[in-house]
Amino acid sequence: MTVRIQFKKYHKARNLLAIKIKQKKFNRQQKKRRLSSRVWSHFSMLPRNSDGKLECKCNKCGAKYVADSKSGTGNLHRHIKKCVRMTTKEIGQYIIATDEGSCLTTRTIFNQDKFRELVVHSILRHDLSFSFVEYEGMWNIFKYLEPRVCHFSRNTVKFDIKKIYGVEFGRLHTELLACPGRICLTSDAWTSIATDGYLSLTAHYVNKNWVLQKRILNFSYIPPPHTGVALAEKIYSLACDWGIEKKLFSITLDNASANDVCVEILKTQLRLKNALIFDGILFYVRCCAHILNLIVQDGLKEIDIVVDKIRESMKYVKGSQGRKEKFKNCVFQTSLDSKRALMQDVPTRWNSTYRMLSSALFYHLAFCHLQLSDSNFQSCPTAKEWDRVKKKCRFLEVFHNATVDFSGSRYPTSNLYFPHVFVIQLKLHEESSSQDLYMKKITDQMFVKFNKYWCEFNILFVIAVKFDPLYKF
Repeated sequence: MTVRIQFKKYHKARNLLAIKIKQKKFNRQQKKRRLSSRVWSHFSMLPRNSDGKLECKCNKCGAKYVADSKSGTGNLHRHIKKCVRMTTKEIGQYIIATDEGSCLTTRTIFNQDKFRELVVHSILRHDLSFSFVEYEGMWNIFKYLEPRVCHFSRNTVKFDIKKIYGVEFGRLHTELLACPGRICLTSDAWTSIATDGYLSLTAHYVNKNWVLQKRILNFSYIPPPHTGVALAEKIYSLACDWGIEKKLFSITLDNASANDVCVEILKTQLRLKNALIFDGILFYVRCCAHILNLIVQDGLKEIDIVVDKIRESMKYVKGSQGRKEKFKNCVFQTSLDSKRALMQDVPTRWNSTYRMLSSALFYHLAFCHLQLSDSNFQSCPTAKEWDRVKKKCRFLEVFHNATVDFSGSRYPTSNLYFPHVFVIQLKLHEESSSQDLYMKKITDQMFVKFNKYWCEFNILFVIAVKFDPLYKF
């Protein structure tokens, strides 16, 4: 009996010891393990959900994943590689990724007003039509990049552009009024293909930082008739709209007869406000580039036949791809540099005619070779005509250089007047006294036009040369 009792006590004690050992093992297993994988630096553990599952979430985008040890960390590694916000390397980087057709970007905040502003500025900057915002293809791109973008019509663009014009008008108006010096204007009339008349008005001035500025103030419709009275009223009203009628120094116009009447009326109106310097002696400046054009056009009349032949030669060579290849072969056989382009002219601009003659003269051997190899080419000048073109190009180069310098808009040009006009006058004297009757006839006609406009000059050009440091040496 005693032995049996002792055995039961021993068996009970052993069972209790086994239970304690199991409890210790269970507690050891339940103890929180240290997370050693590198993925846990990008994820945070969440409390167990209602189903008892353990979850974690991404610290960058907030995506949730199962975090049980049975699931492993492979899905977490894959998320790190494709997480849009986590893969951004530097500030300002814009990464686009697709996930089931949606567009995910690092830009979490989308501003519809800012988007509209950027589109309107693009239309202004690249001279696009207002209907650009109604192109279905463009909106497909916008929707792909940002699903939250909203459509807007051309009327909205028109409204925004008017609003921008109002802001820019006010800014430029303030800048013109704050200009420390006087303002010079240039103006010209223009007729469109639809025979509508327009007038442009441009301001040139030096700002407070001594930087030359050029601003197109107006490009306005002007109804007929385009008389001197109508032009004067239009220019004066535009100047008053900008509030600069008392800050004007000079106005540059071409040599149309209506402009003489226009200037006299403007002077009368400005005298009433005591706004002229030296009673308007310096106010009117004739466009030097336009005068050069008139002078040279008279000289080009003498070689109209040659110019027509060269113009037709250019059109013939550029008429088809086969002719171009045939001309290239002629250039290769005459050992000329084929990199120089053949230029066609615009008959109303003499300097483009000069460039056409110059390029044709460079390839004159190739044209002669083409005439021998192509019986259809009948417009090649003769040897005597080529000599005339050579003399003419050498003579017109002086005028071309002056026109290029006078046409500059990013630098003052009044100080360039006397140096160029003086060289032109010397060239005309030289050719008029030469033994070449052909060149003498041309220069005599050009001298008549030269003296018509430049026998008297604006004293402003003398002052400009005096102030130019380059001529003080």
